[in-house]
Parts: sequence; structure tokens; C-alpha cells
Amino acid sequence: MSSPSDWVAAFPLRPASEAVAALRDAWRDLTSRPAWGITPKMHEPALTKTLKVYIENVTAPERGLLGMWTAEDVIGEIAPATATLIEERRTDIVYGWNDASRDMRLVFEFKRLGRGNRHLRHYLEDEGLGRFVTGIYSRKQALAAMVGVLLDPEAEVVPAIRKALEDPALGTKLRLRPGPGGRPYCRPSALFTTADFDTEHDREPALAPSHGMICVSHFFLEFGYPTTTRGPKKSKS
Repeated sequence: MSSPSDWVAAFPLRPASEAVAALRDAWRDLTSRPAWGITPKMHEPALTKTLKVYIENVTAPERGLLGMWTAEDVIGEIAPATATLIEERRTDIVYGWNDASRDMRLVFEFKRLGRGNRHLRHYLEDEGLGRFVTGIYSRKQALAAMVGVLLDPEAEVVPAIRKALEDPALGTKLRLRPGPGGRPYCRPSALFTTADFDTEHDREPALAPSHGMICVSHFFLEFGYPTTTRGPKKSKS
């Protein structure tokens, strides 16, 4: 994994950090109790729309953030010969910011995460982290964020994600760059104190920024009250 100084010097890290802090504050407020705000049963689109509106209406103004927040933002590809839409995706939450010389579109991709291989694949493969590698998410952007919404205890979910990243086949598929000590991730995050780890991925020139890769910071959010996907224990006969 390359040193953050290789590309961060030209990246607006402070606005990105402010956006991350605003999102986490909004999450904390909305999940402080089960009877109000976001609950584990909400589907991802409803969850991210609610969170985006709360950030935009409450958290961002309190913090004086001047960028633009969107939810379910449509991106895609147009066929040059016919001008028809040939690919369409919707990003969960995006924070857009620019000044006179730089611009940033920080995509937050959310995944509801419990224990088990189904959740693991959902987070890491084509419908999750892969969207920032071979998919069209964060085209030409240096940084993106994966956000896992934990439905089970962190210790039962997140270590399995880090372990899965050590699989060489998955590493090849995700075009992972080696991290410190040869690991496929940087932990702790080199960019955000609240991220669990970072991963770096090579991208095709049409998708990559000038330095050829994207850095993805991985965040995991818990609810402010106990929650689990595990069903009730069966009594022994």
C-alpha cells in the first residue's frame, strides 16, 4: 500500500473528514433508541435516505458544512452511437465539495451486515466493495467509503471481513494492493481515526484518478441499543 502522502497532499482530506464526522454524528442521533429513527429492520434505501435528510437538515448546518449531500444519486453510462442509457447505478450517500482548484465526490456505500457468508459476500463482492474496483462507482475519485451497518456484534462480523481479504483469489478479483507487512489492508486507517481499516485497489484508466488506484476506508456502525440477527434459542426437550 502506497504512503498516504503519495496522493493525499492534493486531496481535500479536511472536508472528507468533516463529512465522515457529520455522518457518524447523525447516525448516533438517529439510532439512540429503537422507537425513533433508524432500526435494524429498515432496508438500505430507506435507511440511507433518512440518514441523508437528517444530515442535510440538522447535522451539516450545525457543523457549518457547505458541500452538497445526495442519496440514491443516479450514475451510469451512455452509448455514444445512440445516446441511450446502457448502464445505471444508484449510490447510497454522496458528499460533494469543491473549491477553486479541487473537487471531491465522496461516496458512502452502505451494507447491512450480520454474521455469515451471505453478508460477507454482499459486502465484499460485485454488489459491495467491487463497485469501487471494476464497477463505475467513484469514477476518477481517489477515495470512497464502505459503511457496514452491524446487525450482530462487531467481533462476530468485522474480523471475518478482514480475514476474507487475505484470500489471494479475492485479492486478485478486487485488485488489492499490498498493505503494511504484506497484509491486504491498512489497519488502523491512515486517513480517518473512526475507520477500521483502508484498502487500496488498482482500477482501469477509464475509472481511475491520475495515480491509478482508489483508496476505500471501511467504517462499521453499531446501533445505540442491543440488536442481533440470531434467533431465539430453542429449549432442550
